[in-house]
Amino acid sequence: MGKFRAPLLVDIAVGLEYPDTMIIVTGAAGFIGSAFIAKLNAEGVSDILAVDAADAPGRVNNLSNKRLQAFQDKSDFIADVEAGKLPQSVTAIVHMGACSATTERNVEYLRVNNVEYTKTLARYCVERGVRFIYASSAATYGDGAHGYSDDESAIDAFKPLNPYGDSKQIFDLWARDNGFLDKIVGLKFFNVYGPNEYYKGDMASIAWKAFNTIRATGSFSLFKSYHPTYKDGEQMRDFVYVKDCCDVMWWLLQNPSVNGLYNVGSGRARSWNDLLGAVFKAMEMPRNIQYIEMPDSLKNQYQYFTEAPMTKLHNAGYTRPISSLEDGVTDYIQKHLLTADKHW
Repeated sequence: MGKFRAPLLVDIAVGLEYPDTMIIVTGAAGFIGSAFIAKLNAEGVSDILAVDAADAPGRVNNLSNKRLQAFQDKSDFIADVEAGKLPQSVTAIVHMGACSATTERNVEYLRVNNVEYTKTLARYCVERGVRFIYASSAATYGDGAHGYSDDESAIDAFKPLNPYGDSKQIFDLWARDNGFLDKIVGLKFFNVYGPNEYYKGDMASIAWKAFNTIRATGSFSLFKSYHPTYKDGEQMRDFVYVKDCCDVMWWLLQNPSVNGLYNVGSGRARSWNDLLGAVFKAMEMPRNIQYIEMPDSLKNQYQYFTEAPMTKLHNAGYTRPISSLEDGVTDYIQKHLLTADKHW
């Protein structure tokens, strides 16, 4: 197999012996990937192969407190997959590794990293009966003009607003049209926020950005509305706490007969004003929101409303309650951002 490195705080020999069962998590040092490893650890699972870029710039701390078997660079990993060299003990691949920047314009880079890489993993898992869960995206829904249905028959109508969304849409269509979606699971994450996102820069959630800006200045700015239905700050999103996303992913590992595309959101749209109100309250600071002009480059592609229909997941048997926006933001800020350990 390809070269392995022991992760931080874990003493693993290079010639490690694999356990009887092992879960692989790609994008392991990233936001949702590292949070899911925290969930696995909380459930008593440590037989994990973590896959990411070997340098994992800016996010290595997301693995520093995790219990793992080993870490492997993503290039070595995909080479082993293509050569059929993964150990037979692999029972699941949870594929959170991809370029997630909605601002990325290099279509070829997105094709290789988001489409072809995922195809290779999907084929490998389906051929061997390995559980495969991958990250699709709510970005596939575009401006929402055609709704937010996670029914596979609805995919063709969606018009993503950027190349990132296109890359996720292309794979979803390929998986459906080649008969994979009845054997694998794709998750359409909505506006995820929570611990382990600190490295994401412009792609980090508004909850993270607001916390840091409010702590520094005492206020936060939101874009004005240019839609007659929505007042300033009343534009709406489906905000979902990363810990709730991880609960869904864990449940799907326990229920391998559940396959297809599924929305992962709260199921209830809330306004940016609501989000900011929750942040100010969790920080115990007075609410102070400014409204600023939106750049012209955003006006024609701005979404005023997103909401994840969650009926399909619930009908599949998922019953765990999703955190309210207020509860999720409070947990994030008071248990993570206001403590010495900002990670989960």
